[in-house]
Amino acid sequence: MNLIQTIILAAVEGLTEFLPVSSTGHMILASSLMNIHEDPFVKTFEVAIQLGAILAIVLLYAQRFLQGLPIYFKLAAAFLPTAIIGFLAYDFIKGYLFNPIVVSTSLVIGGIILILIDRRVVRQESKVENLADIPYKQAFMIGLFQCLSMIPGVSRAAATIIGGVFNGLDKKQATEFSFLLAVPTMFAATGYDLLRTSVAFSQHEWMLLAVGLVVAFITAWIAVKIFLRIVENYGFKHFGYYRIVIGLLFLLYYTQLGEWAA
Repeated sequence: MNLIQTIILAAVEGLTEFLPVSSTGHMILASSLMNIHEDPFVKTFEVAIQLGAILAIVLLYAQRFLQGLPIYFKLAAAFLPTAIIGFLAYDFIKGYLFNPIVVSTSLVIGGIILILIDRRVVRQESKVENLADIPYKQAFMIGLFQCLSMIPGVSRAAATIIGGVFNGLDKKQATEFSFLLAVPTMFAATGYDLLRTSVAFSQHEWMLLAVGLVVAFITAWIAVKIFLRIVENYGFKHFGYYRIVIGLLFLLYYTQLGEWAA
């Protein structure tokens, strides 16, 4: 993997991690289009640069994290289903679901769902005044929705936002809770992945990783700021349209590619 590919992959990660469009799916598709060989370093790189994106959320929402313990307890309740199911299903997901066809199909299905729920949230008022006031049952249910994002292409952000909407949050609160829940979820997933990976990096690879972390941090910061404005003014439907278009394009591309290969 060269420097240009590193910057592109890190930018894709940062721009899509907190949007309901599936960062994992976009990373798989981008790597495939650039013919990046999935060697041990690349696999570790794709996981490690998520730390740059996480840091952007930690800094953007530092005040929220410092307001008290209740929000931590609610996030813990939401994270619990993902921790259990993710641990049990890790090998199956990594072994069988990480491919462009699954990603493309998930993008299309998720896009349709986003368009449908957009109508629901236009006038929906939140049942809670503050995110820390979310009942534990609702937080846990949002966590169950998040488990769907283990399927590449579904999108962790999309799953948790949809879960938030169906559990009484308005569109802004659902989006912000999705951001906050990303911190423990991504720290755990990234840490677990890295613990299971034993890779000795060269000096050049350490440089690529450092560049990737910085690019992911900057692009994630920008993406989150813009995403909140879009959600408040236009809702989720445009992300649904985007998912459907790109999912169909890639599905067509990889279907034709398979036919040519045959």
